[in-house]
Amino acid sequence: MNPTDLTGLDPSPQPSPSRGEGGSVDPVPASPPTFWAGLTLDRPRVMGVLNVTPDSFSDGNVHLDPDTAIQAGLAMARAGADILDVGGESTRPGAAPTSPAEEQARVLPVIRALAAAGIRISIDTRNAATMEAALDAGAAIVNDVTALTHDPAAAPLVAARGCPVVLMHMRGDPATMNAHAVYTDVVREVANELASCIAAAERAGIARDAIAIDPGIGFAKLAPHSVELLRRLPELETLGRPILVGVSRKSFIGRIGGEPDPKRRLPGSLAAALFAVRQGAAILRVHDVAETVQALRIWQALSA
Repeated sequence: MNPTDLTGLDPSPQPSPSRGEGGSVDPVPASPPTFWAGLTLDRPRVMGVLNVTPDSFSDGNVHLDPDTAIQAGLAMARAGADILDVGGESTRPGAAPTSPAEEQARVLPVIRALAAAGIRISIDTRNAATMEAALDAGAAIVNDVTALTHDPAAAPLVAARGCPVVLMHMRGDPATMNAHAVYTDVVREVANELASCIAAAERAGIARDAIAIDPGIGFAKLAPHSVELLRRLPELETLGRPILVGVSRKSFIGRIGGEPDPKRRLPGSLAAALFAVRQGAAILRVHDVAETVQALRIWQALSA
């Protein structure tokens, strides 16, 4: 496919869905949430990405040293990040799993130091043992790319701890997800599957107000799927939970913009992030915090 070839999906508007019986969605509007994880959502919030990994897709090995990661996290907070999302396992397409023990060895020293500095920390993990250790170390939020489906102990743990959680849409796992990127209507299917995840979380005892959702741009999504999700993002608002969007440096930006190097995708990342906010994203998960915060301030001033 050419970088600008986004054919293969119907771009025409579809009815806006909301959660119905059994996790399905029906066209009934919902009011956007105004508060989540101790943050008011009267303006777009920024979650800084801090990967303490050797193999993440755009910043692997950059912050593997704990002291380097801590300094990077402090810099992101000074630049205006509302949340720092600390992860110790790469979930890029094709990534091999990391053991919870290794994951914890990477992230816990970083979380302890940043939480002690008063920074709101999210732990990016699909493993319940790592969630628990990170929360004990000072993390306040769980961000799970599998929406608490990978580890059977994850949902009960989050319910018991009463912490905010991000449920992200993905099919399969990082090693297999691209094989599952087959949709008839990607937006409606993602909405239905997220609705089921919300319902499962509530059945496990997780308060609805604790949940944010993430459509999983690039996770079991080809470039046309990611574009269609962003175009029709308002349809996910009817699920009634804050929408977190991570477009930063993603492959669809490289595909459309003709930039193979993830570290050179800042212009496209900013364009996609601002578009996502216009479409209803409440939280942006980004690598380039200072640049995103500046772009948001200008966008807000011009939109006032």
